[in-house]
Amino acid sequence: MNAPLEMPRAGRREWIGLAVLALPCLLYAMDMTVLNLAVPHLSADLKPSSGELLWIVDIYGFLIAGSLITMGTLGDRIGRRKLLLIGATAFGLASIFAAFATTPAMLIVARALLGLAAATLAPSTLSLLRNMFHDPRERTFAIGVWIASFSAGAAIGPLVGGALLAYFWWGSVFLIAVPVMVLLLVVGPFLLPEFRDPDAGRLDILSALMSLVAILSVIFGVKQIAEHGVSALALGAILLGIVLAGLFLLRQRKLADPLIDLALFREPAFSASLLVNLLAFFIAFGSFLFIAQYLQLVLGLSPLEAGLWSLPSSVAFIAGSMITPMLAGRIRPSLLMVSGLVIAAAGFAAVAWAANLGELIAMIAAFTLFSLGLAPVFTLTTDFVVGTVTPERAGAASAIAETCTELGGALGIALLGSIVTAVYRTGIVRTAPDGIPDEVAAIAHDTLGGALTVAADLPAPLGSRLVEGAQAAFSSGLVLAAALCAAIALAAALLVAVLLRNVNTSEPESGALAPAE
Repeated sequence: MNAPLEMPRAGRREWIGLAVLALPCLLYAMDMTVLNLAVPHLSADLKPSSGELLWIVDIYGFLIAGSLITMGTLGDRIGRRKLLLIGATAFGLASIFAAFATTPAMLIVARALLGLAAATLAPSTLSLLRNMFHDPRERTFAIGVWIASFSAGAAIGPLVGGALLAYFWWGSVFLIAVPVMVLLLVVGPFLLPEFRDPDAGRLDILSALMSLVAILSVIFGVKQIAEHGVSALALGAILLGIVLAGLFLLRQRKLADPLIDLALFREPAFSASLLVNLLAFFIAFGSFLFIAQYLQLVLGLSPLEAGLWSLPSSVAFIAGSMITPMLAGRIRPSLLMVSGLVIAAAGFAAVAWAANLGELIAMIAAFTLFSLGLAPVFTLTTDFVVGTVTPERAGAASAIAETCTELGGALGIALLGSIVTAVYRTGIVRTAPDGIPDEVAAIAHDTLGGALTVAADLPAPLGSRLVEGAQAAFSSGLVLAAALCAAIALAAALLVAVLLRNVNTSEPESGALAPAE
């Protein structure tokens, strides 16, 4: 029998480098959430139109989702550390530009540049981890830290933003990125090794544009459905994205140096891990959004209170991500993922139960439970994706994984949002009291937030009945969405049990990488 190949262990430089790589990931997530609190302040200052405000909020995520594949593949070609440092420089400069924007158009451009720069961070950091940590257990732990940094950023973003807005102007929420990016530029060249694929070939610009437009079209379409319901614009955008994606894949088959190596998808563990990852983010993103609305609009918490009550969920996710590597050393990873998904399913069922009861503590406990259950799923599917490819392909694989994450989240918000909205509108029609003016009823029929706003101007008994009916209708929608999430979590557990039962956190090693110049 052949002795198992012993992988090189990480040294002090790699572990310090992991801490450095966690910082841009934390900021990446913070920039997703920190702007939400600043919207009222910048609206008063810049006075954007409703359309401009929508672009200010959305364009960051759009550009990230559309650019990930291109940036991940570009890192394989020019060097992952080099791309990370270029992205950090661009992110810092764009943050300064955003902080001192004086018109809505300037802020939209700045947010677009931030999105392009952020698209270099996730695939570069993940692919660098793939090359820094060759020992499977160490790599799993590093990926757990990497994923936990995103959760930590999303959790502390509203808290840091709220503290800054209490003392400074709205642009201060962008400036917190600058010192972190400066630190990365100073220590990155010394602590982070350089890796690139010496045989990657040239970057195909047309493929990059096709992937950008295809992903942006699909994401735009599903967000339109989530916000405004099904429309010709939304369906047309999704159809355009699907057609372009098909043409993109056909082009990749013919290119000598494709943007995406389709051979990656022939590895069952790679494709199955992507599918499970997409399903996990599908149920997570939609649930986060609607639970946040439930805490504020049904239970009456302020945004800061809702953020504080959400911290147990974030702590559970971070703790789950950190203990996953230790558990994966004792329990088969597929069994650990199945257990996590079953726990998540129980958590979503508890969300449905808590929404029916209207109990804050029960909802927070349920929220915490499914976050704890999903943590090992995110960690191990990401580990499988980057661990089943050779080091030379790590950048492209990381970008595909991140694109899958963005798409799963967008689909979750759109499809679960459509379900909650449909149940809400059916319920509000049935429970709305008689005697409400038609224009008031139309606003209440649209969203729960609108119903609470117009109810404040109605006579007390009528307004109270409208609020009670609207909150009950929204809760019913949340119950159905949570039950669906529980079913999807169980279906994902079955997929893991069937498709990933024999996959371990081992990695294929190709020939040594050519030394970077």
